[in-house]
Amino acid sequence: MGEPASVALLSDVHGVLPVLEAVLAEPDVRSADLVVVTGDIVSGPMPLETLDALGALGPRVLLVRGNADREVVEVARGGHCPHPESVFAAGSLRPDQVDVLAALPHPVVRPVAGFGEVLFCHGSPRDDDEVVLVDTRLERWGEALADVPEHVRTVCCGHTHMPFVRLVDRRLVVNPGSVGMPYGRVGGAWALLHDGQVTLRHTAVDVDSVCAQIVAESAYPDAAAWADEYVRGEHSDAVALTVFGPRDGR
Repeated sequence: MGEPASVALLSDVHGVLPVLEAVLAEPDVRSADLVVVTGDIVSGPMPLETLDALGALGPRVLLVRGNADREVVEVARGGHCPHPESVFAAGSLRPDQVDVLAALPHPVVRPVAGFGEVLFCHGSPRDDDEVVLVDTRLERWGEALADVPEHVRTVCCGHTHMPFVRLVDRRLVVNPGSVGMPYGRVGGAWALLHDGQVTLRHTAVDVDSVCAQIVAESAYPDAAAWADEYVRGEHSDAVALTVFGPRDGR
């Protein structure tokens, strides 16, 4: 694939297939030259189906490893993890899907028209589990981005499930938010990179229908409670910032 003119940026799908399908049906996602998912793809109620849906995009999709994807592989290969979503996903995926997750890169640098070289990562370029937030102090951001080549002026991350766009010492940082486990606004959050511009996007969903589909089609233990907590957006962005804050060095 040549240099994409438009990139649909998704993150933190967490195995929520119905919301992923709604986002993938958006006209600007369907027409994007490249769909990038910056990690935490399957840890949730419908992992197998979610990975298959993304795989069906073929060479038009770029998957980047998240910390939960790494955990799923570790559990599938005999390790342990305290997160029930990752344990469930590890027991649900086919061996070939585990191999796909095991091969995911982090970080990834790709050229995008209007942006030059763009770095895609999960937590930060140096650590898929690092927390950096919209209000993280510049010194901490400088540490997180220290190894990014000078010519890379755009960094796309995920992990914290809250969308933002901000400048960090003249470098643009984009977090599209979460498709499957949003903190703040219910529905699928994503972003579009096109013609040198970044726009944060939101896909509204019928939350009752999404939760009902998860309950009907997922074997996740107490899928109804999981859907109520995460799909219905029980956790606000204010609460999430308070919880994550100590992990960004403040």
